[in-house]
Amino acid sequence: MKIDRETRKHLIVTVASRVIDNADELTDLDRAIGDGDHGTNMRRGFAAVLAAADELSEKGFGASLKAVGTTLVMKVGGASGPLFGTLFLSLGKSLADEVSREQAVDALAAAIDAVKARGKSETGQKTMLDVLVPVIAVLREGGDGVPERLRAAARLAAESTVAMKAIRGRASFLGERSIGHMDPGARSSELIVDAVVDVMEGRA
Repeated sequence: MKIDRETRKHLIVTVASRVIDNADELTDLDRAIGDGDHGTNMRRGFAAVLAAADELSEKGFGASLKAVGTTLVMKVGGASGPLFGTLFLSLGKSLADEVSREQAVDALAAAIDAVKARGKSETGQKTMLDVLVPVIAVLREGGDGVPERLRAAARLAAESTVAMKAIRGRASFLGERSIGHMDPGARSSELIVDAVVDVMEGRA
């Protein structure tokens, strides 16, 4: 798939808007098991990305993703800034303006490894990884109906964090009391995946 300037801008605007539009929900989720600032922080970071959409989309796809990552690191703050920033920074190192499914898989795999290293975390610990890993499994498998399967995988994966006990992050301080609540980082990742799929399908 060719990621031209128009597509880059559409992708940036759609992802940023999706996070911003759901920031209150993210804050409510974080209020239950964290500091209660995840949605506010994510809104601030993605608002900065949205404001710079024209400038960012002028760059090549890889460079624009790295710029998004840098913006998130600087603007989001807390634990989420470095983690989501690392995700985009790593993707930007691997992707160019022409992207195949195989290249997307390799780029996301490298990004997941980078997030794991940054957060010193693994799947099953109630984090954004619990969405990203099931998503890459669908992408790697390919076949029919990939977009809808990506959406479903991200949705179910985010929901699966409700039953998990947090091992990493602020929520880990709650121990067993973190069970019964969706991880806000996982929900944020679901929103991002859903927005990307919408753009790729032409729905957004």
